[in-house]
Amino acid sequence: MSISVRRDDMAGIRHRVQIRQHAFTVDSGPAAGGKDEGPSPHDLYDAALGSCKALTVLLYARRKGMPLEDVEVQVERDDSQERQGTYRLKTSLRLVGPLDEAQRAELLRVAGKCPVHRLMSEVTTEIETVLLV
Repeated sequence: MSISVRRDDMAGIRHRVQIRQHAFTVDSGPAAGGKDEGPSPHDLYDAALGSCKALTVLLYARRKGMPLEDVEVQVERDDSQERQGTYRLKTSLRLVGPLDEAQRAELLRVAGKCPVHRLMSEVTTEIETVLLV
């Protein structure tokens, strides 16, 4: 799979992201030189975690026949220590449906094992950057 990111605003810093047939704008806020016309790369990183938790919990509940009617994940960022090497994300789940306490606890446990959570916290990511001619 390949993702393309191309500049979309020659006067600003807005870019267009293309993933398969999906396209969306990324930008930064005015403090970083952007116009806030789309999420920032940090927003996308944080959203990947929240999205993965929501999808993982929903699919798990369906597979186990749990009466989960809806799930909402809130992600709060604390990047105050990012330059010192610590980037904190706090996720909060709202589970809707007639779930008992054991089911709620199980879904919370499963959310902690979503693939993106594990990728962010347990995996070494190797990145290679090359110049195209």
